[in-house]
Amino acid sequence: MYQKTTLPNGLRLLTAPMPHTHSVSIGIYVGAGSRYERQEEAGLSHFVEHLCFKGSHKRPTAKDIAEAIDGVGGLLNGGTDRELTVYYCKVAALHFGLALDVLVDMVRAPRFDPEEMEKERRVILEELAMIGDSPSQLVDLLMDEALWPDQPLGWDVAGTEQSVKAITREMALDYLCRQYVPNNMVVAIAGNVDPRQVEEQVAAFWGDRPPGSPSPWFPATDGHGPRCALRYKKTEQSHLCLAVRGLPMHHPDRHALALLSVILGEGMSSRLFLELREKQGLVYDVHSYVSHFLDTGAFTVYAGVDPPKTVAALHVILEELVRLRDGVQAEELVKAKEMSKGRLLLRLEDSRSVAGWLGGQELLLGEVRTPEEVVTLLEAVTEEDLRRVAQKLLVTDQLYLALVGPFRSDRRFAPLLKL
Repeated sequence: MYQKTTLPNGLRLLTAPMPHTHSVSIGIYVGAGSRYERQEEAGLSHFVEHLCFKGSHKRPTAKDIAEAIDGVGGLLNGGTDRELTVYYCKVAALHFGLALDVLVDMVRAPRFDPEEMEKERRVILEELAMIGDSPSQLVDLLMDEALWPDQPLGWDVAGTEQSVKAITREMALDYLCRQYVPNNMVVAIAGNVDPRQVEEQVAAFWGDRPPGSPSPWFPATDGHGPRCALRYKKTEQSHLCLAVRGLPMHHPDRHALALLSVILGEGMSSRLFLELREKQGLVYDVHSYVSHFLDTGAFTVYAGVDPPKTVAALHVILEELVRLRDGVQAEELVKAKEMSKGRLLLRLEDSRSVAGWLGGQELLLGEVRTPEEVVTLLEAVTEEDLRRVAQKLLVTDQLYLALVGPFRSDRRFAPLLKL
């Protein structure tokens, strides 16, 4: 599926030839994110990612960078999460050299112009304000704070207004020098390329960069904050998340938990969708999802509901969690496996998805499982595995609720947190 090369400076290169495509996708993955930040640095990883798009050594302005890729019909973007930062580009295969040059120059030699930094600070503050006006995003942040209080995993990746205002150019440069080193990075490339030529070009761009000593991420701790987090907001809908702590990404039961989520709340034939929307008409959007991190995780249900019907919807979700703990039928498990396999295999027809599959796993886990290996692991999950995992995780003292809506108090909701 792919070829892996490690340069002498520790940079890992993974290349997946896809000769049937017309495109090539490049992802540069960095061990940088909110879990690498102290409280006074909150949002620094995200700020640095933004600044890398504002001008580089070869292309001094954001316009120069954008036009280089726009001019060949390509896509260029980036993202910061808790455990990694990624810069990616997708272009027609004949423009691979240009795309690689743009990405490497952005990451290796960003200008961090002081005037541009102040402009981008204002942009990020607007981004924070936008999240504050989005109840569905705000409730996710409340849930993170409840699950992991007073620690990086529970903070907004973009930081706070106070922390963003306090970030200096010196802090950004120091973080770049510390984390953006070859032995803390992975370059993943997928598409219509020759792996030997790719290796030569990447080595030419990056071979002279020395390794460094990046800071490690902060491990998660079990907090002891309130299990019900509420934010008053005058909204037309109440937005709720119900969650338990889940499993880390390397846990052997992660695929069983993923299948539990599919059965419970993924897709229009899931239990939650059929009961809450189709049968009772209580919601428009209800779904579940699983989050995996290096040392912990979460299993979450989200719903948007008319405020007077919030208690009724919460009762139904709790009942479905109890029913999930009681077990699933054989045909449900078969359907969940086929749905999971189908989504995985369809996603990997795209060169950008393949690059993401390679880069994310290599950076976080140090290994890459093939789609065939994942399919085998999914097929091995039994009904008893699902029952065992559900009974272990779906327990009252690990149940958390986050709620955004026109409610001044949680007195109607906190007593309901029982399984």
